[in-house]
Amino acid sequence: MALSRKQWNNIIIFACLFMVAMLTFMNNKTRNIPSDAKHLFDDNAPLAQLQLNNLWLRRQASGWACAPEVLNCEEWAHAWQTVQISPLAAAPTGDNPLEIIIQIVDIQDPQRWLYFPLEGALKSPAANWYQVPPSLRDKLQPILTKPAVNAEPPA
Repeated sequence: MALSRKQWNNIIIFACLFMVAMLTFMNNKTRNIPSDAKHLFDDNAPLAQLQLNNLWLRRQASGWACAPEVLNCEEWAHAWQTVQISPLAAAPTGDNPLEIIIQIVDIQDPQRWLYFPLEGALKSPAANWYQVPPSLRDKLQPILTKPAVNAEPPA
């Protein structure tokens, strides 16, 4: 059965409206930060240094310093300083975690966390699970000039 031009136009209009509705729904669900989300770092325990696998950032008197491969040092540092997390009841089933070593101002011992970027999940040293809201996840990955190879933070 052949469709008339008017029927095809109606199908196209319906498909466009459906697509706009779906994209609006997805945007509303991923843009909002959950009400139970809390800052990982605050004024009492600010971030001093972070190492994500072989990439690093460090607070200095003049601002932030990063590994030479990182192009967006200030933005990357700001994203980690202001990251918010929500507790997770169960561990996600993600693969390929990234090791994060976090140094807090005035605390001697660094903390080793695991970060699952696809799920936005963080595992604390105490084996607690947290999730980063979808709207904040992209900024936690640095923009690189080239692949990082054993870049150690300066002393």
